[in-house]
Amino acid sequence: MELQFLGATGTVIGSKYLLRHGGRKILIDCGLFQGLKELRLRNWADLPVPPGDIDAVILTHAHIDHSGYVLLLVRNGFKGPVYCSDGTADLCTILLPDSGYLQEADAERANRYGYTRHKPAQPLYTKDDAIRSLESFEPVDIETPCDLGGGLTFTLYRAGHILGSSLVRITDGETSILFSGDLGRPDDPVMTPPTIIRETDYLVVESTYGDRLHEDVDAAAQLGDIVRRTAARGGTVVIPAFAVGRTQGVLYHLWQLRNDGAIPDVKIYLDSPMAINATRLLDRHRDDHRMDEKRCAEVSRIARYVNTPEESKELDRGNGVPSVIISASGMATGGRVLHHLKHFIGDPRNTILFTGYQAAGTRGARLVHGEREIKIHGKLWAVHAEIGVLHNMSAHADYREILAWLENFDRPPKRTFITHGEPEAASSLRMKIEDRLGWSVSVPQYLQKADLT
Repeated sequence: MELQFLGATGTVIGSKYLLRHGGRKILIDCGLFQGLKELRLRNWADLPVPPGDIDAVILTHAHIDHSGYVLLLVRNGFKGPVYCSDGTADLCTILLPDSGYLQEADAERANRYGYTRHKPAQPLYTKDDAIRSLESFEPVDIETPCDLGGGLTFTLYRAGHILGSSLVRITDGETSILFSGDLGRPDDPVMTPPTIIRETDYLVVESTYGDRLHEDVDAAAQLGDIVRRTAARGGTVVIPAFAVGRTQGVLYHLWQLRNDGAIPDVKIYLDSPMAINATRLLDRHRDDHRMDEKRCAEVSRIARYVNTPEESKELDRGNGVPSVIISASGMATGGRVLHHLKHFIGDPRNTILFTGYQAAGTRGARLVHGEREIKIHGKLWAVHAEIGVLHNMSAHADYREILAWLENFDRPPKRTFITHGEPEAASSLRMKIEDRLGWSVSVPQYLQKADLT
């Protein structure tokens, strides 16, 4: 076996790993680069292997930084299957067409208002590309070995990150490699914990929070404080939230707070068709989370669903009544939330509340780090609203939780590769694993190859 790192090195995005074995080429994750321009430009560059030469893709989960490049792969000649869990397939039918639509809308807007150096600006891919790519998806059962051909098999295990998220273990009968994808948290109030794995020869593990611990606070209590404080000012809480995973966690906490009488009876809006559709999948995939049928229904009903653009615009023309607006995207990189930011960010009565990690170069990161002007749709907007962050709502394990999961291995992997983290986080986790467990650990570079024989 040979493994090549095509993404998620030195950054938390663009997850792609190419496994070569006996003439077979398997791509584990097929994610998009986001954030910094030098990273986004990689989306336009050719892969080091022609897409038509790749035999299969296996997705750990549906987030765009793990699945979004599938559209380009298929458009550029990939003919094989895209394997994933049933939950991931369901979510991708929502996320990928929406991502294509947003690419087209952003390009159209840039051309209309002239804030682009490209004449004309072109979308990276389209909604039609997404719909075509979904024909390649082949869902497989959790914890059921599946044949990849050439003597290779793979098995998915629950990763506890979002609906359908999976660990991926691949073996040729002699050598095995395990990919963590995004590793969930053992005590998440919504998701089930990651599956305990006892052994693997090689391990690729994420490090998003490799240098940090989640705050030892009650995220619901923090959210309640912010909602009460903002409502008392007569303001609105705008929550940019990832449509899949984070939004459902926010809804759960709001349901809990409303149930306990801990927040005033403010209007709660979910303004993201993608997030609405993802929330409706909770009941279909109850094995992935801790909620029973009754609680699923109650959590899903806590917010008023905003479907059309006209309904979304109406929220910005509100009568000043305190409210909560949850809208994609989680790092404020696109979507309807940008229109809400333009409207609400200049008023000190309001709060813009982020609910987790903000990748370098995104609007979310710039706001969290205190920038007082932010560019949206080619124009600078003054920041006067309160900016808040709920770090403890992250669906990623922190370094203590990662180490606790690793301690379940009966024997050390021959080598552990640290990916999916900023350089400081990856390096910090490497040192912690070496010091605590005594394992052989490395932090690969972009396009680096590793011999696994």
